[in-house]
Amino acid sequence: MLVGGFPCQDYSVARTGAKGMEGKKGVLWWQIRDILEAKKPKFVLLENVDRLLKSPANQRGRDFGVILACFNDLGYSVEWRVINAAEYGFSQRRRRTFIYACKKNTKYYKSLKSFSFDEIIEEEGFFAEEFPIVDKKDITETRFNYDDLIDVSNHFKMDFKNAGIMRDGKIYTAEVTPKEKEAKPLKRIIEYGGVDKRFNLGENLEKWNYLKGAKDILRKQGTEQEYHFREGAIAFPDALDKPARTMLTSEGSLNRSTHVIEDPKTKAYRILTPIETERINGFPDNWTNTGMPEKFRYFCMGNALVVGLIEKMGNKLNKIFENE
Repeated sequence: MLVGGFPCQDYSVARTGAKGMEGKKGVLWWQIRDILEAKKPKFVLLENVDRLLKSPANQRGRDFGVILACFNDLGYSVEWRVINAAEYGFSQRRRRTFIYACKKNTKYYKSLKSFSFDEIIEEEGFFAEEFPIVDKKDITETRFNYDDLIDVSNHFKMDFKNAGIMRDGKIYTAEVTPKEKEAKPLKRIIEYGGVDKRFNLGENLEKWNYLKGAKDILRKQGTEQEYHFREGAIAFPDALDKPARTMLTSEGSLNRSTHVIEDPKTKAYRILTPIETERINGFPDNWTNTGMPEKFRYFCMGNALVVGLIEKMGNKLNKIFENE
């Protein structure tokens, strides 16, 4: 099995002078594709941001179409799901695309051949048991026709929904509604008492208020064209009775996206501690306390997956591997 995460970039394809095909950007994806071709792993589990399904803006769905075409050419069936961790009981509103693929010579693939796309999404597929749904709508089913990856890169577009399957050149996609489980709020994971005062906002309160507030700023593009830069307000401080927002790699810095809470004990406004960011992702306390600078502990958690989601996928993988 090959597992990995890769940046969401431009997956356009060009033809080289020697008539071969070359991915222009999204470099890590093309290395993943090379591994698939060379090693032929029976199973693949990949992770990316949710916008992968919609990019680029001027040809929506092309980038994910290129990825699906690569899988199809190499003899894989694919299932994907966009999962918000908070909707399945975890303490972060983090939405990510998970891509599960299997070779067509596996017992797992053959076991699903008799099931319809609807049955796979609802009951029998990779995500169905651990991430149940209550409804699906906006179903699209189409034949995936293309000459080569250049053709996909130049012409393919599709409105991919948050769940779907690609099997034998057919694409099925639908918007599914998760069977939600109550999320764990921040108040159940924060440290109570003994938090160092260096995490307090201190004299920067005015700057924090500006960063978190709504903005409508007139700006100039070049020398002439003016435009309005607008952004809405962010809760300040963050509500303790809700799960965390999506953590970014800038967490802990003086930044609009950084979480700020009112400490229940001191009533002071403060940022989260490194231990609290670890808990938001489901890591053990002090997992990142390895001697690295503190800012990199925050950076690591901004880049991390919610561990509980992968654990749930692991439950399904164990069953699949046992049957192989």
